Amino acid sequence: MSGEVPSRSGRARRIVRGPRPEAVPALVGRACAVVGALDIAAGVFPRFRHSRMHAMAEVLPGSLGPFAAALSLSAGVLLLLLAHGLKRRKRRAWRAAVALLPAGAISQFVYRHSLIGALISLALFVPLVIHRDEFKALPDPRSRWRALANFVLMSAGSLALGLVIVSAHPRRTIGDPSLADRLTHVIYGLFGFEGPVDYEGSTSWTVAFSLGALGLITAVTTIYLAFRPEHPAAHLTEEDETRLRALLEKHGARDSLGHFALRRDKAVVFSPSGKAAVTYRVVSGVMLASGDPIGDVEAWPGAIERFMDEAKAHSWTPAVMGCSETGGEVWTRETGLDALELGDEAVVDVADFSLAGRAMRNVRQMVKRIERAGYETRVRRIRDVGEAELDRIRRAAEDWRGTDTERGFSMALGRIGDPSDGDCLIATAHKTDELPGPYGDLKAILHFVPWGTDGVSLDLMRRDRAADPGMNELLIVAALQASPKLGITRISLNFAMFRSALARGEKIGAGPVLRAWRGLLVFLSRWFQIESLYKFNAKFQPRWEPRFVVYRASGDLPRIGLAAMQAEGFVNLALPLPRFLRRTSPAARPCPHQVAEHEVRAA
Repeated sequence: MSGEVPSRSGRARRIVRGPRPEAVPALVGRACAVVGALDIAAGVFPRFRHSRMHAMAEVLPGSLGPFAAALSLSAGVLLLLLAHGLKRRKRRAWRAAVALLPAGAISQFVYRHSLIGALISLALFVPLVIHRDEFKALPDPRSRWRALANFVLMSAGSLALGLVIVSAHPRRTIGDPSLADRLTHVIYGLFGFEGPVDYEGSTSWTVAFSLGALGLITAVTTIYLAFRPEHPAAHLTEEDETRLRALLEKHGARDSLGHFALRRDKAVVFSPSGKAAVTYRVVSGVMLASGDPIGDVEAWPGAIERFMDEAKAHSWTPAVMGCSETGGEVWTRETGLDALELGDEAVVDVADFSLAGRAMRNVRQMVKRIERAGYETRVRRIRDVGEAELDRIRRAAEDWRGTDTERGFSMALGRIGDPSDGDCLIATAHKTDELPGPYGDLKAILHFVPWGTDGVSLDLMRRDRAADPGMNELLIVAALQASPKLGITRISLNFAMFRSALARGEKIGAGPVLRAWRGLLVFLSRWFQIESLYKFNAKFQPRWEPRFVVYRASGDLPRIGLAAMQAEGFVNLALPLPRFLRRTSPAARPCPHQVAEHEVRAA
């Protein structure tokens, strides 16, 4: 199959996609899930075991008798847990399935004397052995917090499935137990005790064995995850950071997002020559790179190849967020991936900026009003700020964060005032004509990272919630006006997602499809600041630089989008833990490369 990627000249350039992942692991994974579901049904529902589906239900351990029903249920649950790992070609999932299926076949023959059932059980075992070379993916980065997540999820699933098991024998149930009685029976049964619900004949043993099996699986999987060797998420080492800084010193002027590669919660792969690198983070099985590769453009293919090799070794889904047009062309040419325009980056050229003119009237009036209210600004390099003041700025930035969840990944550095970041720029707003607060007269902060030697890129925006609206406009204008003295010729502001759709959709002559797409974006802006961020950036009359997402297949886009939202901090799938129990990353994660929603609306 082929696709089209825009070239710098504006003409569509046709590229050929690389080979798709092998279909065998996906088919085996689906078969494993189907077999697991059939086995669970065979172990839970008596009518299913005695119906015409009887032959299909024999796929795994027997389904007649209390012990056989529990064994069938256990094997079904375990196969369902293994299915996703088999789809992703995980070696450990393959080993577990290879051990489980023969055990199931033996159980078929020993407990049910069913040769056909044993052969059907082995039908999934054969392709696993034949295609064993397809299952070589290494484990994902992990921590023991997954044991807690497994315990919560498995407990919830066991309770739900247990209620089904307890309620699946209405004709043999003695009396009319209430929902509370059934739930109590499930909880007791998970721990191996008898509950308040009684059944006729051997059904009570069947229910007891099945509930006990669910409780045992929950305990065993949790204990395994808690005591297996920990492979913590990769992070940037001091040596990696030193090598990246050397590359940025030579080639950092090419990409405004280059300095964000120094986030210390990212990992890195270098080209064989060491002249280029790609930084990334793995989120929910997606290997997310951000921006363009770092270093010499001629060496990018080598770094990209290493990136793709790493993704294949772990069976991660490769993706790139926010690369430039040149970066997208190189990625698609070297890997066969596809590129899709994600939005635009707002870049202001200092020489062209002026508050004069009708287009800048709103910004000009707001800045003048704020200045008349007694605010003053200071724009300095981090190395020129004293340590005591830096400490106040750090504490204020933490306290003024708009959300409980730290945000930022592709366009955020994750720290302020690190000694190694002396070239970073900080703009602060102060008000000296009122009583000092916990952070002195400090009222707002803007932090920029270097973009080569003559540019900066916006990192974070924080303000005192009690300060007057317009702090961000004030500090952006102050930074632009102070730039000539600091040798800065260009400033990268925020990234506006789907800017072109918003801009074209509101113009006269826009078609119904474009208007509908714009309407959806405006609706989503209630949560994700899509429209408000675009309008805020547009105030400063920037030039717009397109940014792209690079992906393998259209079916991967929802997964990539969710992973990106997790990385940026908009979606948190982790268990909510008390603040004092939360682990701190190698560098405190930052505010997003964006404006607070209420700040934009107030402005």
